[in-house]
Amino acid sequence: MANFPDGFLWGTATAAHQVEGANTSSDLWLMEMMADSLFAEPSGDACDHYHLYPRDIALLKQLGFDTYRFSIEWARIEPEEGFFSKAALDHYRRMIAACLAEGVVPMVTFHHFTAPLWFTRDGGWENAKSVDRFARYCEQAGRALGDIIDYACTINEANIPIMVTMMREAVGVAGGGGRRVKALDEAARLCGGAPGKFSPYLSGDGHAATPNLIAAHRKSYEVLKPLVDGPVGITIAMNEFQAEPGGERLRDTANHAINDQFLESLKGDDFVGVQTYTRVRFGERAVLPPPDGAERTQMGYEFYPEALEACIRQAAAVSGCPVIVTENGIGTEDDTRRIEYTRRALEGVLRAIGDGIDVRGYIHWSMMDNYEWLEGYRPKFGLVDVDRATQQRKPKPSAYWLGDIAKRNAL
Repeated sequence: MANFPDGFLWGTATAAHQVEGANTSSDLWLMEMMADSLFAEPSGDACDHYHLYPRDIALLKQLGFDTYRFSIEWARIEPEEGFFSKAALDHYRRMIAACLAEGVVPMVTFHHFTAPLWFTRDGGWENAKSVDRFARYCEQAGRALGDIIDYACTINEANIPIMVTMMREAVGVAGGGGRRVKALDEAARLCGGAPGKFSPYLSGDGHAATPNLIAAHRKSYEVLKPLVDGPVGITIAMNEFQAEPGGERLRDTANHAINDQFLESLKGDDFVGVQTYTRVRFGERAVLPPPDGAERTQMGYEFYPEALEACIRQAAAVSGCPVIVTENGIGTEDDTRRIEYTRRALEGVLRAIGDGIDVRGYIHWSMMDNYEWLEGYRPKFGLVDVDRATQQRKPKPSAYWLGDIAKRNAL
């Protein structure tokens, strides 16, 4: 048995849009409801976590976890520009208070992919106004909630827009593909926006969004530091980038654009959240598919838990920040594979810690089976099964297994 450091955080995570339901003021709600939607199905009522959060937080604690990472929904808090809903802020204050009452550390993310419809209609993160708009929202939410927030994450996976854009370009659809462009233009028409300007987080131009996202984190970090009663950081989506012979140049180009330019901007931050699921292999001219015969997850990528250790090491070395694993998990119907994946990932965390890297927690994605964006409800990432017809929760064997590790603080 190998022990983790004293005070190591053990948690699970969700994102508001994926579990709350009825996020009707958000950009993605509109896109999910369109006749020719890019989404497999709409989010609808999701897991009704908006109302059921007290029992979910109690279940998390009962299973043995001491930390809950979740997001507050900007679209609920500022549904129209300049109007901040006291009712929505009070709701999230009750949610944070429920964590504290259960002895659970609340780790609050201020932006997790979705945004208010008005924001995306006006160019989203591609608009330079996004920096001040996001900082203003963080200030309002920070003043209302910050005194009871233990950890704050400004932006979830701030590098995802450039990652998605570069991967699209790598497979020859730099223009975005006809159906995607048509969907964005139709969404703009439906909400009274201009064609070519509607820019959701996961579907826009990552090259244009990246400098604004970096600037928005820096500004919101400075806004939140005096308001939040705890560390402030950001989360970065990281795959282990590997090069096959001849692929080194392409790997290094992608690594700088997708990972290092963000990590380098974090020096001096309280922590960096590492979010890792697999590796990406680069050939001389293209991203390579998983090796022949490799096990794949429900998302289609390679079952490769060893990627987490490499990404922890890279994030710590480049940013100089303490690391918290803020997401790691697997989409699978076979819960035995979830246990195997997580066990191997945790062995990598222990190796990194053994080499002196400051890793302060492990937060599993996700707490419960939820809405997986374009893929709908098909992929199963949760430690807890959800019957969405009845909203009944049923912990899987992996939930008890990982909860017992959390209780012992040892693998």
